[in-house]
Amino acid sequence: MSLEVPDTTETDAVPERTPDELEALLGDLVIDRDDHLNAPGFVIRPDAVQETLSTLKSEAGYDHLSLVTAQEYENRYESIYHLKKFDDPTQEVSVVVPADKDEPVSESGEAVFRTADWHEREAYDLIGIEYDDHPDLRRILLPETWQGHPLSLDYDRDRPQIATLPEHANPLEDHHHDSESDTMFLNIGPHHPATHGVLHLKTILDGEQVIDVEPDIGYLHRCEEQMAQSGTYRHQIMPYPDRWDYISAGLLNEWAYARAAEDLADIEVPEYAQVIRTMGAEMCRIAAHMLALATFALDVNGDFTATFMYAINDRERVQDLLEDLTGQRLMFNYFRLGGVVWDLPEPRGEFFSKTRDFLDQLPGSVEEYHDLVTANEIFQMRTIDTGILPPEVAKNYGATGPVARGSGIDYDLRRDDPYGYYDELDWDVVTEDGCDNYSRLLVRMREVEESAKIIEQCVDLLEDWPEDERNIQANVPRTLRPDDDTEIYRAVEAAKGELGIYMRADGTDKPARFKIRSPCFSNLQTLPEMANGEYIPDVIAALGSLDIVLGEVDR
Repeated sequence: MSLEVPDTTETDAVPERTPDELEALLGDLVIDRDDHLNAPGFVIRPDAVQETLSTLKSEAGYDHLSLVTAQEYENRYESIYHLKKFDDPTQEVSVVVPADKDEPVSESGEAVFRTADWHEREAYDLIGIEYDDHPDLRRILLPETWQGHPLSLDYDRDRPQIATLPEHANPLEDHHHDSESDTMFLNIGPHHPATHGVLHLKTILDGEQVIDVEPDIGYLHRCEEQMAQSGTYRHQIMPYPDRWDYISAGLLNEWAYARAAEDLADIEVPEYAQVIRTMGAEMCRIAAHMLALATFALDVNGDFTATFMYAINDRERVQDLLEDLTGQRLMFNYFRLGGVVWDLPEPRGEFFSKTRDFLDQLPGSVEEYHDLVTANEIFQMRTIDTGILPPEVAKNYGATGPVARGSGIDYDLRRDDPYGYYDELDWDVVTEDGCDNYSRLLVRMREVEESAKIIEQCVDLLEDWPEDERNIQANVPRTLRPDDDTEIYRAVEAAKGELGIYMRADGTDKPARFKIRSPCFSNLQTLPEMANGEYIPDVIAALGSLDIVLGEVDR
């Protein structure tokens, strides 16, 4: 589906308004206040969603719908629209929409923010809220024949489920084409190496051109949010984030949960531990981008022996450093609330020397990748001016990370909403203006160099850190029980974009609601915008340029 939205990329930033000024702006749309730790919250009627979101977007500058959280209470259902600004993500606001317990219907926000499409479908699928005027309200993670909603209070976990397989169904029956068209329905995946996991692309061709592509997800859904809600803040949740983007972003995932939980419980992380976290996170970013480069070259050039193996070799060197640091190669479980589980490996000098050796050879490796990939004429023909994603469209879908920065959107939470030790270091946010498959790869390759700069500065700091001040953990209570009805949303800049966590406390040692904002989930929504009107090879290139991991898409 294509959507025309105004281009606001060149407009001046809208000044920040106080919560009272925002309430005055919304006027009678607001029926109550429900402030969260990270943002003022405004409760509105379920039939005023579009007007409220439109007002906040056009008049107050909240142009980034980061997340839609849905939940069920004993007396109502509730949707929360978490809004930010691309120009300043520290300016946040929550729009809280209660719905009737017996008839949970709420107006859809999709007409204002396209990213609400998939987020509301997930809320319908897992919670049971129906969104009026939604263009395609059906299940997104579970089969259409599924009975019940897994995150609802009355869900029967023991009920048998039967997923029927429709026989002789015509996948084109809802599509009208004239007699001169030459249409074909093509399944890509869910078991195909070019889909980067168990992803099914329902593709309709008119001749050789793609006229519609629908990503069909949910094959790897494990109800990670429900599992997190069953675990304690202090000990039992932290092992789960490694399994979202299970490829290489483990420490980045752990940091997303740690940041939210630490702010929820008012935990101050020691400076020394922040430096270690920052160093480890950037190692994970390099590992993730190396895999993105390797698989993208494989998708586009079919280049296994050169680019793929070279990039995997560099990735393995990073994995060796992470294994030395954490004891694991993928499922790190290294962060703890308040810090990290242990100090740097001994002997420290050997770890620093190994890290510097890797950083010293990295520029030569990156130069080789440019020779092999970005300077390759075939690769350029396949990626330049294909998979176009204009910045205003990327924003409307909530795209973040290299996908957004490849469209010229200067948005990076490490700089714009500082955490860890990033604001004390010298590094740059990388953007490219090409808006195409080529630009998204260039962003990742240039970010590898910026990550190396960050790691080198962290190593310098850690080498000179006084031994008696190497405090790796804050003094955190054994059991955490945040105050009842305390709510928070916090995010970090993961390798693939904004990875956020929403939590609501109920006074116990477990969260009453735990919601994961996956960057891959929102980024994948943009695929039809990039693919429609292109050819099948361009669809594969566009999908590869998104660098998705289905464990994080489905959760």
